[in-house]
Amino acid sequence: MTTLRSLSDLQVVKKTLAERAAAAARLAAEALAAAAREQRERELFARTVGPVQPLRSGATEPPLRAQAEPRPRQRELDEAAVLREAISDELDVEWLLETDDSLSYRREGVRPEVVRKLRRGVWSIQAQLDLHGARRDQARERLGAFLRDSVRQGLRCVRVVHGKGNGSPGREPVLKSKVRTWLVQKDEVMAFAQARAADGGHGALLVLLRPTEPQAPATDAARAQRAPRTVRPAPT
Repeated sequence: MTTLRSLSDLQVVKKTLAERAAAAARLAAEALAAAAREQRERELFARTVGPVQPLRSGATEPPLRAQAEPRPRQRELDEAAVLREAISDELDVEWLLETDDSLSYRREGVRPEVVRKLRRGVWSIQAQLDLHGARRDQARERLGAFLRDSVRQGLRCVRVVHGKGNGSPGREPVLKSKVRTWLVQKDEVMAFAQARAADGGHGALLVLLRPTEPQAPATDAARAQRAPRTVRPAPT
């Protein structure tokens, strides 16, 4: 231990202790001031920004992936369906018809005897569409709907009555050529021929439709029990 030898030594020690105490007090005051300043800055930030949610440690934003342009798939399907259903009045189909008295028609791959059977009435008529009194646009729409429904029901042979033109201006069968033009453009139609006199003659066509699924051939008794279904125009 150091021995104080005089009063002067005691004064030096006291002065040193006082300086150290003053330095410690100054550091403490600066620390308090800094803490107070930081607190005021936090309060100011909170009042300016509002409530905030601290980020979790290690949380990162997932990388953005490039997204493909959305395709209007449903619109494309609708437009494709419209194109499939569309039938034109202006298409020249005369060269597609058989050069016989009835101007019959058979799709490529259909044997000629199929048309001969249609003309002879071998196929049983399972349904009928009567277009008497129908306007051209109305007749076209009703024919398309009739063919779709017939195929959906599994029918093979139907009759389309377009009339002989007795009630038309000039007694010209306006729908006769139109119906042939429309039938040639329908995928459901495999062949058609003018009906026999007993089935409508010049005023009707017998139409063979594509099969939906293989079916056992009907017996004569079943054919006799199967009555034709007639679709007539709605009253105006």
